[in-house]
Amino acid sequence: MSVEHFIARQPIFDKKQKVYAYELLFRSGLHNYFDCDDIDHASTSVIANSFLLFGLDEMTAGRRAFLNCTRKVLVEDLATALPKQHAVIEILETVEPDDEVIAGCKRLKALGYTLALDDFVYHEKFEPLLELADIVKVDFLISGPGERQRISTLLRRRGIRMLAEKVETREDYEQAVAMGYELFQGYFFSKPVILSRRDIPANKLQYLRVLKEIHSPELDFKKMAQTVQSEISLSYKLLKLINSAAFGLRHKVSNIVQALSLLGEREIRTWISLLAVSSMADDKPAELVMNSLIRARFCEQAAYLIGEESQMSALFLMGLFSQLDAILDRPLAELLDEIQVSSEMRQALLEKEGKRYQLLELGIALERGYWDNLSRLASAMELEELLLSEAYLGAVKWARGTYL
Repeated sequence: MSVEHFIARQPIFDKKQKVYAYELLFRSGLHNYFDCDDIDHASTSVIANSFLLFGLDEMTAGRRAFLNCTRKVLVEDLATALPKQHAVIEILETVEPDDEVIAGCKRLKALGYTLALDDFVYHEKFEPLLELADIVKVDFLISGPGERQRISTLLRRRGIRMLAEKVETREDYEQAVAMGYELFQGYFFSKPVILSRRDIPANKLQYLRVLKEIHSPELDFKKMAQTVQSEISLSYKLLKLINSAAFGLRHKVSNIVQALSLLGEREIRTWISLLAVSSMADDKPAELVMNSLIRARFCEQAAYLIGEESQMSALFLMGLFSQLDAILDRPLAELLDEIQVSSEMRQALLEKEGKRYQLLELGIALERGYWDNLSRLASAMELEELLLSEAYLGAVKWARGTYL
């Protein structure tokens, strides 16, 4: 009997808010959870499946991968199956630094691996591990400002890079930077912190106008072409898209009206929305746009699972707009009013109700590794977790190839 596997990726950012690495989290089987009772199985499955099943490079886009390692993995040298140039060996906080563990870590270090300590709280017993560690992760939810600063000051003197994890607010992020932390992990980067209205730069205002126009009941191609042509970056991206190998056209298209007519009404709504959202996020972490694209594609491709094949375009836009507030730092209700979306989309994104929202919630559960939520929702909706996982992995692959 075959065993199914699920994966979640949690991005780790540098100070420029660019993705430095991903932490990879797996679950095996349709009903078995990776919990504290079976952490050795979880860790070894990560190592095996990240290469044999999922493909490490495909999931991390060539960036480093943080993978949790237990005592068994370290002592039995199982982590040596990972490529040292891409893997970061993350030693769990539950691992006691006994002689065998230290010896295993020394062997990894001698082979050229990067070592990280997870959820670090200082104790003198960890000194042998600190002598070998390259990165130390500090949990910002359970540590106070004084402890965060003390650990950072102590360890940076030793040449250790500090990683702030569970960074939830702008205040946490700015504090971490001031304290000398170089890497950051948490949901601060994928949701707005302050929902007060800001002035929108002219180009972003233009993109909102585009979004509003394409959601009107009757699409005016001529008016749409004029709007697109008034924003040079959008014109460029549209022509680049229509002339790409994905469309396989024999003759080059250099006219915006022709490009729009070739796309067709449904594709116009999908692709122009995609291009507009990605352009509006130019000053945001690229991961924010990537997550929006993954959600959009997942909702579109999973539409048939909930009997909504005729609403694939609407479901794509729902996923795409699910983080529009984070992109523009404005309340989502205001933005949806301005672009006049359907009542069904408002219900899903604002009221968080209905079958469509449940589908989005499934995508978010896969995105963040909320396996309890995934299993609960899938069971309530009578959906197979394997099919949902396949749709999500397909969405990740599509988004990587689509993001211009």
